[in-house]
Amino acid sequence: MKDPIFVTGIGTGIGKTLVSAIVVETLQSDYWKPVQAGIQPVTDSDWVRKNVTNFTSIIHPEYYRLQEAASPHFAARIENSFLSVQEICAHIPSYSSNLSVEGAGGLLVPLNETEFIADLILALRSRVVLVSRNYIGSINHSLLTAAECRRKGIPVLGWFFIGYESTYEMEISAWSNLPVIASVPHVTDPGKTFIKAMAEFHRESIINLLC
Repeated sequence: MKDPIFVTGIGTGIGKTLVSAIVVETLQSDYWKPVQAGIQPVTDSDWVRKNVTNFTSIIHPEYYRLQEAASPHFAARIENSFLSVQEICAHIPSYSSNLSVEGAGGLLVPLNETEFIADLILALRSRVVLVSRNYIGSINHSLLTAAECRRKGIPVLGWFFIGYESTYEMEISAWSNLPVIASVPHVTDPGKTFIKAMAEFHRESIINLLC
């Protein structure tokens, strides 16, 4: 049983769930999103379950399901709840070969007053996939995220880039000294067909860098 693959990124709404689905489809890994903040109209687990086509992967239920679409520490406060890295780690689901874990937001999203997504990554002994999406400011956000991973000693497997149509992704890869796992075009409504196509197109790179 290998250490989990943790999908995090440079911010919120940049494609972590899409990348998670591509990784799950390619590796036929299990999927787990331990903290879900915001459950309408569907959760990220629901979306991955709907759009992965292999019959091997298990989509495990979230440990924390919070109603408010907000920072997890704030959403938990509204519900008079408290998120704990120790609690999450104590309830990691059983898996046979690979487990893909999707984070909430970015690396420094707070889970409580003292613990962040980065602390969860370290506690789970995860290997990390970084997701970056092309927008003004994404170079800075990408390099800051990579630098924080280095500072904290978080092992990073490489980058997934979403919607890059320039040299930016290769420059970010070079400046961060981290490989490009895959470059995925931005589409408005990705689904099963798109995820399966991306999994097949990037299969060799994903397997070589993630396994």
